[in-house]
Amino acid sequence: MRVFVPLVFTAVLGLAACAQAPESQLSRSPTVRLCNGNACSEQDRRVATFTPAGPTESDRRMQALAEKAEGNPNAAYDLGLRLLRGDGVERNTYQALEWMRKAGDNGHVQAQLALGRLYLMGFEEMGSDPAEAEAWLTRAAAKGNKEAAALIPQAQAAKKDEQALYRVREAYRTSWYAWYSGYPYYWVWGPSGWYQR
Repeated sequence: MRVFVPLVFTAVLGLAACAQAPESQLSRSPTVRLCNGNACSEQDRRVATFTPAGPTESDRRMQALAEKAEGNPNAAYDLGLRLLRGDGVERNTYQALEWMRKAGDNGHVQAQLALGRLYLMGFEEMGSDPAEAEAWLTRAAAKGNKEAAALIPQAQAAKKDEQALYRVREAYRTSWYAWYSGYPYYWVWGPSGWYQR
């Protein structure tokens, strides 16, 4: 008991000293730096909230889907589409393209069509690449996809003429969101994890 009392007394004095820190040592910054994994950002101190470290339920779900996507073209397509839409995961067009390419390389027709459209129109920071678009559209058309077959002449024209490329992009700009927002997923989350429809 004798050791305990001095220890408590020392702790109380230490806390009191911290509480009376000179105002000059306190931060006057209107922002606070918040980090989540490798990503950090400055946020207004009045509205900043604490985000617990570690994977969230959404992170765990996406990791489980990524594991399925390694060997399943439908899951790879779904993961690419979710990354493109920002559905359950932070939007990331680079990773979306990577997963779409993995699905397309494994024969997934919808992924091949999506890649053809993305490369034909360009997307966010990515410019258009009509030659790459034609290659993906040709693969999808060879498997009977009529939409891909209809887009091939536009990709060929866009390769030859910048004005034709501009016309293609303008024609599809109004329907841009509709083409990738309307496609359903092959995999859905249920009580026992991911399952294929």
